[in-house]
Amino acid sequence: MNADRKFGVDRVTNLLSENFGLSWGLSLVVVCFTSVVICLAVYWFIHSAPPRTLTITSGPPGSSFEQTAEKYRLILARNGVNLKILPSEGSQENLQRLADPGARVEVGFVQGGIIDGTNTHHLVSLGNIAYEPLFVFYRGTNTLSLLSELEGKRLAVGVAGSGTHLLALTLLQTNGVTASGTTRVLNLDTEDAAQELMAGTVDAVFLMGDSASSQTMRNLLHTPGVQLLDFEQADAYTRRFNYLNKLRLPEGIIDFGRNLPAHDIWLIGPTVELVARPDLNSAVSDLLLDAAHEIHGNAGLLQNQKEFPNAIEQEFPISPDASRYYASGKKFLYGVFPFWIASLLHRVMVAFIPMMLVLIPGLRLIPAAYKWRIRLRIYRFYRLLLVLERELAREVTPTKRDEVHRRLDEIEKAVKRMKVPASFADQFYGLRGHIEFVREKLASLQSGAGV
Repeated sequence: MNADRKFGVDRVTNLLSENFGLSWGLSLVVVCFTSVVICLAVYWFIHSAPPRTLTITSGPPGSSFEQTAEKYRLILARNGVNLKILPSEGSQENLQRLADPGARVEVGFVQGGIIDGTNTHHLVSLGNIAYEPLFVFYRGTNTLSLLSELEGKRLAVGVAGSGTHLLALTLLQTNGVTASGTTRVLNLDTEDAAQELMAGTVDAVFLMGDSASSQTMRNLLHTPGVQLLDFEQADAYTRRFNYLNKLRLPEGIIDFGRNLPAHDIWLIGPTVELVARPDLNSAVSDLLLDAAHEIHGNAGLLQNQKEFPNAIEQEFPISPDASRYYASGKKFLYGVFPFWIASLLHRVMVAFIPMMLVLIPGLRLIPAAYKWRIRLRIYRFYRLLLVLERELAREVTPTKRDEVHRRLDEIEKAVKRMKVPASFADQFYGLRGHIEFVREKLASLQSGAGV
């Protein structure tokens, strides 16, 4: 096989030598250069292909995160991409997975305010996709509007690893409510916490979409004796914690017939970002953002039409691909052709057209430069011959004739050692003929001197 490969290289180099007038060594350089460029183009073409399978880290079964991930899965499936949904305890675990190079996830939902020392400098955001309101349900006939009023109560704050758990503890601690004395802080999962609240064994529960299902929240809103905390200090929270937003739950939005809620309720909550690793394929990034517009672009309980997704930078930098998408939309080919055809055409344009732009001028320049170098060598000998001929036109002494003869011999020896391609044979032999012409002229001068 090695012999066949060597024979093939020899054939190509010989072909270049015969057609372009290159030496064997330079022909080999051209072959190697061309091979490297082609290999790089082919490697990029293969390496940049969108993956057929993508993994998203979502949330607990039944949570809004898990339901949203399922919507993404269906949309990506229409384009031939399989989205694997990896359940988690919520935003905090999602962030830990994305930050861990060993975890096989490419994208996930992360709510604001949970970085908490995690090394996230290598993560990027595809944009904000929704508000994530904090719902605090409590039992009792008295209306509560301050978290400090929960002191001495039994509080379910979600399981560790969820964004609910971290945000609830942060806000309670800000209000001076800690797990000491008569206050009990319980790390219950969503379903258990809701059941305990309805049963009266806990006094309040903190719920967010990263760990709670929409059905659980509806059940609590319809449960007699259970109320939803109206955050009277919402403005103050948004100024203390810049990742929080003041959100209005309009009167009757849950149930128009029963007028639930009976009045506007102010909530607080972070935004949710679609966070990815920086090596996410650009075509897949566009595909995810297309899905985000389809899923999150409509009006909802707490958002206006086309409010999401958006590229407002929060705790993660917006990826370059996402910035380009928000500025000018998806790439032209992806708006005209089906996803995989557009991907193929795009990679051909990016990989092989630049390759041709590099190779064609390069392959034309190398023979031209080489030929110019050969001409310069021939012209250099011609200059030496012209100098000798001009010297012979003046009076020549025997000593001068011997010197000219010696210099002429040196020129002839140098020309004989010179290697030129076949395309320069006429100039080469013309040079040798001119050397012989000067030699004959020198001989005639010697004969005339002898006479």
